Amino acid sequence: MARTPTPRRRRTARGLHASSAGLAAGLLLTGLSGAPALAHGSAEPTPAPLGSVAGTAGDARYVPGACPRTPQPVAELDGARCGTLTVPENRARPGGRTIRLGVAVIPALARTPRPDPVVWLAGGPGDDAVGEAKLAVDGGLNRDRDVILMSQRGTYSADPALLCPRVDEFNARVIGMLYDAPSTGRAHVDATRACRKKLAATGADLSAYNDTESAADYADLRAALGLKEWNVFGISYGTQLALVYMRLHPDGIRSVGIDGILPPSRGGSAAAWSSARQGFDGLFKACADQPACHSRYPDLPATFQRLVRQLEAKPVTTTVTVPGQAKPVKVVLDGGALLTWLTTATHTPAVVPRSLDELAHGKPERIARQWAGWRLAPQAVGSVSHGLAYGVFCSEWTPYETRAQALRGGQEAFPRFPRSVQAQAPQLAFLREDCDAWNVPAAPRSIRDVTTSDIPTLALSGGFDAQTGAGNGPYVARTLSRATVVTVPYEPHVVFATSKCAQAVTASFFDTPTAPDTSCLKGLKPPVFDTGS
Repeated sequence: MARTPTPRRRRTARGLHASSAGLAAGLLLTGLSGAPALAHGSAEPTPAPLGSVAGTAGDARYVPGACPRTPQPVAELDGARCGTLTVPENRARPGGRTIRLGVAVIPALARTPRPDPVVWLAGGPGDDAVGEAKLAVDGGLNRDRDVILMSQRGTYSADPALLCPRVDEFNARVIGMLYDAPSTGRAHVDATRACRKKLAATGADLSAYNDTESAADYADLRAALGLKEWNVFGISYGTQLALVYMRLHPDGIRSVGIDGILPPSRGGSAAAWSSARQGFDGLFKACADQPACHSRYPDLPATFQRLVRQLEAKPVTTTVTVPGQAKPVKVVLDGGALLTWLTTATHTPAVVPRSLDELAHGKPERIARQWAGWRLAPQAVGSVSHGLAYGVFCSEWTPYETRAQALRGGQEAFPRFPRSVQAQAPQLAFLREDCDAWNVPAAPRSIRDVTTSDIPTLALSGGFDAQTGAGNGPYVARTLSRATVVTVPYEPHVVFATSKCAQAVTASFFDTPTAPDTSCLKGLKPPVFDTGS
């Protein structure tokens, strides 16, 4: 959950295009060359491979075809069975426009796959699940089950793709601006307004890119593929969608895994502040518990909060060299920039104490280089669906959180921060102003309902997660009667991407959803923090 690019961890691109299409098409032709073959000596037909046969579900239709495009080549799509799901853009307007969503089925490694595949819900909002194939495969999700990836409406491989490179380019330029200054906010809103104008001119119904419609898309996909049941696995924002999906369309869902949890009832700036505080406290405590780190950096929380106040009063400007950039890059660090840097830097925790200490001693280059590197990453431009992101934020979040509530979230999490920092939640700066410009209707208040369900659910969190705090696991489990809550210590946002233990727990969960094996948690150790020695 973020509008700030996060460092990539064994995956191809942030948005999460088609060198594998020819191979996939060949496999599809084989699968469609005739009626399903009969096994020798048996009257039972051999089932066609998942994704190789056309199907319908109400107004939705799945048709096999070439694999979806991706920003960069994704080797894990070689051999995938692919196609397109066509659905109504707005189900409240019968006979209206239709949209097309790319689908890729990654075959299980096992010779005889389990009958209940896993469908992957990507993060964002705005990332394309098809581009996250490597993350799913690296985590072993396709060990004995097919994995289904569908481009959520509006994302990169969908048609239409509601992309706005101009917003991405502005987010890169922010590194040379005062992060939370009113002038920066006005420039950001200008980019958002231009994005909206461009997308609206294509005829897209921007009010139809939301969780309610997306949940219906996934329900239609399961039915169109002819699946009696499947398992759901969502990461980051995909956990919010998963919780909405299991509330609105529970039929056919065998189990649900959610990693980096974003409860629909809590979406907004106040939750972002709470999550940041939880993640920071987890990292700082791990340093304090490690004698060498504690001795070298005796009061890291106080150092960080002092730096935020100092930089907000007197920003620091430096120049750094960034890989991929022909010339040195100017970077401005104020309090808001440092806050948002740390929210993302929990993905690289071992260097955080040293980076803060260097900044405190007049050496901002390490933090500036990392901050600029994330923002200037080429894959951050033109791959994220801002149409979907704003569709969710502006219909489901901001209408149900007042400006005062958002500010209070910052004041409660960090009471000593300057008000100018408290006014802009980490990774969500100027969201309310952007949503005023986006101008879509509020979703029904029920979108904020908690999900009450007896579907077996695995609620995964990381102890260092500063984007969706670990406290969200027990929170959603209150109304999920068969939930298993697991916090993987010392890990950042989306533990499936970084932790072998989290991957093992996930695999065990899909095998036995009511009794996953969590024994690997006992042997986990904190990172060895860099003390500069």
